[in-house]
Amino acid sequence: MDSDGMAKLKTLLGYWIEHNREHGEEFLEWAEKEGVSSDISEDLHLAAEQMDKASQLLVKAQEKLEGKGT
Repeated sequence: MDSDGMAKLKTLLGYWIEHNREHGEEFLEWAEKEGVSSDISEDLHLAAEQMDKASQLLVKAQEKLEGKGT
């Protein structure tokens, strides 16, 4: 990949990580709203956990791109 592509990927990774964090927080907020059934709340909590796991992988990719990881 050329340097322009690498720069774009670096920007996208940062955006995706932040975007996932925001969505995860939103899932948790909705999970705690009054009237949300416990099974739906559980699903929303699980979705937030999965979003966090995806973000962790994106952080690893970001670190590798920046030369901090192998």
